[in-house]
Amino acid sequence: MEVTINNQNHQLNEACSIEQMLAAVIPTGTDGLAIAVNQTIISKSTWVKHVLHSGDQVIIIKATQGG
Repeated sequence: MEVTINNQNHQLNEACSIEQMLAAVIPTGTDGLAIAVNQTIISKSTWVKHVLHSGDQVIIIKATQGG
């Protein structure tokens, strides 16, 4: 299935959760991340159960320090 992650198309396995998608796309860890699917923020506690569907628009935001 194809989803868009930060404006780039990605091919993922069917029935892929947000947690599985992150492991494939960002294998370095998920600390400081916020995820939105189709313009809706998804709580980190539900990443393991939230299943992505073909055509979903995913935004990954990484918190950074600075001013």
